[in-house]
Amino acid sequence: MIISKWPAAAVCGLVAALAVGLFPPAAAAADEPTGKPAPKVDLVLDVSGSMRTRDIDGQSRMTAAKQAFNEVLDAVPREVELGIRTLGADYPGKDTKVGCKDTKQLYPVGPLDRTEAKTAVATLAPTGWTPIGPALLGAADDLEGDDDATRRIVLITDGEDTCAPLDPCEVAREIAAKGIHLTIDTLGLVPDDKTRRQLTCIAEATGGTFTSVQHTDELSRRVTQLVDRAADPVVTPVATEGAARCADAPRIKPGLYSDREKFSEHRWYRVDVLPGQELRASVSVGADRAVNRDYGVLLRAVTVHGREIVRGSEAGDGRTDVISSGLRYPKPPLDEDEDEVKPAAETVCLQVSNAFSAPPSVKTTPGLPVELTVDLVDSPDEPSDLAAFGLGRGWWLLGTLALTGLVAGLLWGWLSRLRLVWRSN
Repeated sequence: MIISKWPAAAVCGLVAALAVGLFPPAAAAADEPTGKPAPKVDLVLDVSGSMRTRDIDGQSRMTAAKQAFNEVLDAVPREVELGIRTLGADYPGKDTKVGCKDTKQLYPVGPLDRTEAKTAVATLAPTGWTPIGPALLGAADDLEGDDDATRRIVLITDGEDTCAPLDPCEVAREIAAKGIHLTIDTLGLVPDDKTRRQLTCIAEATGGTFTSVQHTDELSRRVTQLVDRAADPVVTPVATEGAARCADAPRIKPGLYSDREKFSEHRWYRVDVLPGQELRASVSVGADRAVNRDYGVLLRAVTVHGREIVRGSEAGDGRTDVISSGLRYPKPPLDEDEDEVKPAAETVCLQVSNAFSAPPSVKTTPGLPVELTVDLVDSPDEPSDLAAFGLGRGWWLLGTLALTGLVAGLLWGWLSRLRLVWRSN
């Protein structure tokens, strides 16, 4: 059979014409000012004496941090204003009053000169104390300005604060209480249990994250992710607390929610879904400590009477930072005869379960961090959309697949028989 090449050429020409016509305006739009304030990030680096320890990829923690910083500075988005603050970089003595004031702005928050910033980082040498509390207060001052700007502090340290009673966790809470929408993310370089607890507390106080770092590439990748997040900010999660059963569960609306769930626990939340809406939900459970192999997460949508509507699950084996799953539940619109009747919402119970376990030496409290995303959109109009059958509800989808397989088998057998008859003739 001969197929003409003209239709394909015409399609290619049309695509090329559209590309030429569309890309210049898009590029021009990208160059136009958006009117939004530039996102600001302050990297706070621990340069205390303990950073001399050689336990990250065969090199010192300071060397690993410098290498990671160079990679991060190369990847900073153009629209981000970035600064660098140090703690413990200048005073090597034993005077507490002096050592606990040893924090300074190494590179001011503003448009980034990559060469100048790298030169400043190259001069650092592990020296003194670990005044995390004063450093956080200084970083908050570094980021002062437009209240509408996205502001983020990224703290990188290998140890807990050595300048109490100015508790850095309390400092983080005070910063959060000011309502200036400043997020603090913390990264611990080969952290012990005390450091892990303190850095987790600092991050949680402002809705940030804690990450344990064992390798140079992990540090570079994570800091780059956090800087990118400032450039493209996500919605701040709303703290909530799931219940042990659906009847007592909090009623939540579309949005992003955070919670804590014990190992192998079930938690419930309730969502109201109107006719003609589709519920989309996803959940992520973070492993913020050492966990055993073989783990999983389950997200179920259930009626108030206990009948399962749809579920999503995911399992893993090995070390992971987070595991996620999701589901979709479309609710068909009302019939035309029912249009004038005020639609009643259906209460859908969302169950979040995890199958994590921990070694005996690992504390299981507080629970694992959970992020639950809920959205309500218009349900699909066409029944051909698989979501219209309810993913996982089973019989419609299974029957369709079985019928399709049967028809395809009969058709293939008929064509094979015709081919055999044609060859024998």
